Formats: sequence, structure tokens, C-alpha cells
Amino acid sequence: MEVNKNLTTKAKRDYQIIRRALDEGDQHAYAELMNLYKDSLYFMMLKMTNDDIDAEDMTIEAFGRAFKSLKNYKPNFAFSTWLFKIASNNCIDFLRKKRKILLSINPDLSEEETTSIAQNIQSESPNPEEKIITKQKHKIMREVVNKLKPHYKTLVELRYFKEYSYEEISQEMNLPLGTVKAQLFRVRDFLYQIMKDSTQNI
Repeated sequence: MEVNKNLTTKAKRDYQIIRRALDEGDQHAYAELMNLYKDSLYFMMLKMTNDDIDAEDMTIEAFGRAFKSLKNYKPNFAFSTWLFKIASNNCIDFLRKKRKILLSINPDLSEEETTSIAQNIQSESPNPEEKIITKQKHKIMREVVNKLKPHYKTLVELRYFKEYSYEEISQEMNLPLGTVKAQLFRVRDFLYQIMKDSTQNI
């Protein structure tokens, strides 16, 4: 695919990384993209949400959505522009849903519980994506996990490296069960997009 000649050197570099991810199945390329933009994306999400945990949620979800749709990226504009647009749109949707939850006519449900319901997370046993992630506890996954902020890094280590249940994580981290489920839902999808093609490398 022809690259826009007006792209900056940085944007052309990003496109070369993207081609490595797509054409060669190079999982390190995903980690590179994340490392390049995770901080600036996080601060943009923090400005929009005014909440550090929500900002981290939205950062991880944005990368997950971008990696899932990476084959649809067109190099007629910078990857960073495309990524930040995905993040911005997703965050706006999140804030609208959060506002509806806060204005819910059912005050007996906590935000964590309604978030859990909205995410439709029901099963306590590992699903196919979680099984793949748990199986692939190798250097690439560790490289990606190490780039997460401490809160999410702990969640991932407890769930996928120590194989704690949701309830055990809830107790260990002193978090509501609904919060644990919702945040692991986001990070699971993000990790799965990176790890799903690397089974053959294990």
C-alpha cells in the first residue's frame, strides 16, 4: 500500500512497525506502538475523564480496539491521529454510559455492579481468550505487561500468572468484584489482540 508522502518521519516509522505486526506477526511491534503512545494517550484520557483509573481503562481499551482493527488502518494519515480518534470516540461513549449509570433510576445498584452488568461478564471460568493468554506466559507478554501502570500490572499478574479467581483478586486488591471483572474484561481483550497469533511461537 502506498504511503502518503506528506507523512512525517515519525508517522512513516509507525507504519513500518505496523507492517511488521501485520505481515510478520511480530508481537514486539505491538509493544513498540504501545510504548510510543501509552503516556500521551493516557494523559489525553485523564483530561477527558478526570479520573486516573478511568483514564487507564480507556487507554487500554483504545489500544485493544486499535490493534483489533489494525488491518483497516490506511497510511494516508498518521497512526497516532487514527489511534487518538479511536480513543476519543470510545471515551465519549464511555462518559455517556457512565452518566446514564449515575442517573440511573435504580439507586440500589452500585456503579461497579451496573458496569459489570453492562459488560455482560458472567462466567467465573476462563473463556477461550483467557485460556490463550494464560498459556502464553512468555517473554512477549511480560514485555507488554511491564508497560502497564502498576494497578493493571497487578491485576494481570494475579489473574494470568498466579491464576487467582475474580473473588481472590477482589480480596487481595480490596476492590469490588464488579470492578475487578470490568477491568479484567478490558485488559483481557487488549492482551488477546496481541497474543492470539503467537501460539505457534511457544
